[in-house]
Amino acid sequence: MATGGSSLDVEKKAHGGTATAEEEEEEISPIEQVRLTVATTDDPSLPVWTFRMWFIGLLSCALMSFLNQFFAYRTEPLIITQISVQVASLPIGHFLARVLPRTKFPLPGFGDRLFSLNPGPFNMKEHVLISIFANAGYAFGNGSAYAVGIVTIIKAFYKRNISFIAGWILIVSTQVLGYGWAGLLRKYVVEPGHMWWPSTLVQVSLFRALHEKERRRMSRAKFFLIAFLCSFGWYAVPGYLFPTLTSVSWVCWVFSKSVTAQQLGSGMRGLGLGAFTLDWSAVAAFLFSPLVSPFFAIVNVFIGFFIILYVVIPLCYWGLNLYSAKNFPIFSSHLFTSDGGRYNISAIVNDKFEIDMPAYEKQGRISLSMFFALTYGFGFATISSTLSHVGLFYGREIYARMRASYKNKEDIHTRLMRVYEDIPGWWFYSLLGTTVVISLILCTVLKEEVQLPWWGLILACFMAFAFTLPISIITATTNQTPGLNIITEYVMGVILPGRPIANVCFKVYGYMSMTQAISFLADFKLGHYMKIPPRSMFLVQFIGTIVAGTINLGVAWWLLESVENICQDELLPPNSPWTCPGDRVFFDASVIWGLVGPRRIFGPLGSYGALNWFFLGGALGPVVVWLFHKKFPRQRWIKLINLPVLLGATAYMPPATALNYTAWVAVGTVFNFFVFRYRKRWWQRYNYVLSAALDAGVAFMGVLLYFSVGLENKGLDWWGTGGEHCELATCPTAKGIEVDGCPVF
Repeated sequence: MATGGSSLDVEKKAHGGTATAEEEEEEISPIEQVRLTVATTDDPSLPVWTFRMWFIGLLSCALMSFLNQFFAYRTEPLIITQISVQVASLPIGHFLARVLPRTKFPLPGFGDRLFSLNPGPFNMKEHVLISIFANAGYAFGNGSAYAVGIVTIIKAFYKRNISFIAGWILIVSTQVLGYGWAGLLRKYVVEPGHMWWPSTLVQVSLFRALHEKERRRMSRAKFFLIAFLCSFGWYAVPGYLFPTLTSVSWVCWVFSKSVTAQQLGSGMRGLGLGAFTLDWSAVAAFLFSPLVSPFFAIVNVFIGFFIILYVVIPLCYWGLNLYSAKNFPIFSSHLFTSDGGRYNISAIVNDKFEIDMPAYEKQGRISLSMFFALTYGFGFATISSTLSHVGLFYGREIYARMRASYKNKEDIHTRLMRVYEDIPGWWFYSLLGTTVVISLILCTVLKEEVQLPWWGLILACFMAFAFTLPISIITATTNQTPGLNIITEYVMGVILPGRPIANVCFKVYGYMSMTQAISFLADFKLGHYMKIPPRSMFLVQFIGTIVAGTINLGVAWWLLESVENICQDELLPPNSPWTCPGDRVFFDASVIWGLVGPRRIFGPLGSYGALNWFFLGGALGPVVVWLFHKKFPRQRWIKLINLPVLLGATAYMPPATALNYTAWVAVGTVFNFFVFRYRKRWWQRYNYVLSAALDAGVAFMGVLLYFSVGLENKGLDWWGTGGEHCELATCPTAKGIEVDGCPVF
């Protein structure tokens, strides 16, 4: 969208009359937020397929893929977001526009058409495509490709082998599969003006802000450089010199011999009372940067987090001793035996990579920590409450917008996009067919490595396809995206218990292909608003996904082969960063849902069957809120009670910790409430820039530290490198339970 480009005025109503103000607004867009944010001009002559776009785009995609996968294995995983590249690529683009030669030259196969490495000023459309490239390296919100977790748990946790080619097919196919049917749904959830995708407006706003002319002493680029250097330099302190600053849990220092006090005060393994951090990676881990989260979302998350962590958990642990909670740590993602010992998973896996029932019966049922068990309960409630909440509060709106989308009433943005050549349908059919065939080869020829039968793949695809359109509509209108991970795990665990890798493969194909489809559509809506040629969007997304998935696997393979005892926190040196918190949860899920199966955990053969009632409670909760809203319509605060957000507030815990949440809420409140309210002009200019600089500085220093001192094992050994010093936080408090390093009550 170039401000100096050609413009299409809003059309007046037919039949010779003058359009009213309301009708003109409807012609621009039926959504007010879109009218206020998205420009109604376009310049189709702006070059997009430039050397600058390909160079910066591929570089940013590769760099983000490397960094996000590298940091995914660390105790405080830092996720480099699309906004970081969005900000950092701007000065690079302007620099290349100044230094690249403008000489024009022919290319074979293009006739008399001439090309140039530098076709003119760096423009917004190039910038958007670079950002889309980078988003592939960001794995559309997951940091790295979700299927890499399968390779990790096979090699690091189960101590088995999987070939590189099988891992590559698994990763790339799960990332690309959803693109096939997503492209066919564009006319329903991208082109209609009523499908407005609220999250894309943040990107649109930032692009427009970055491309405005600046005549200030402190430009955004200069501010980014200063903040980046400060973040880069400071991270050497918590990242290497003084790691204890990552979690300053002073309660543990004061009460060094009290298990209960350390359970309350530990920020990493307890409730985090009084704990704080001076490490940006701990602030932005798991929940992403708080600077880009709106304050109302921060408030909803905090309320849910507070109720669950500081009301429900203490009541269940110390008050009710629910599920013999005191036999285990209060906060842990590990699996335990009934007497508080670590469950030996390797002992119950036979040579066929299936459950060994005699060995399982010998060890007994799997037990979970209080918090880990309730995490699944609240996950059940979140799924059902999302469906009922959206149905009750947004049902009529979604239905009305669906009907409006079928009327083919085009807003100005859809009309502007008619200038560009559309993507042929056979591109999507071919992509879908090819990906399904390759996936079937994986499930037949390489079945021994993935365990997933061919019918399991078809069922996963059917579930993902069936949910893509309705969940796309929910996301496009309400900005809420219900996930399928727990449902897919549950379904496959019931159908095919005892096969852990089959379960996680089914989950990834069913859950990730739908998620990728929705992310694909969201990016297409961003391109729709920014007037990017559709074919360019498709090719950039597809190529970026292949590049990102390959680099994700390459980095994972390198670390899994080179870091001794990676992910095995009980075998790692003290304060080692390679604890793989996300993969630990992924592994435990493979045991719970796949190896042992839901019938032996949440069913009649398990100890946690009562948690299934959370499904019913979650479904009924929004009904109560909705009835109160209808009874007291003037009380607007009632409608603001968003149970899916409240119940799902702790969805990242574990592996996220109490410290991650409290730090995230505190920093987010400072910037998105106080700074936003009282220094709005500063916030508008520099808030997103600061977020990107902090992320980038930590990322580059983290990689530098690894290559300079990590590979050589040149660590420091003093009190400040000993972690948060809350060793007793992982101890049980039940009488007679004996655990190494813990007092016996």
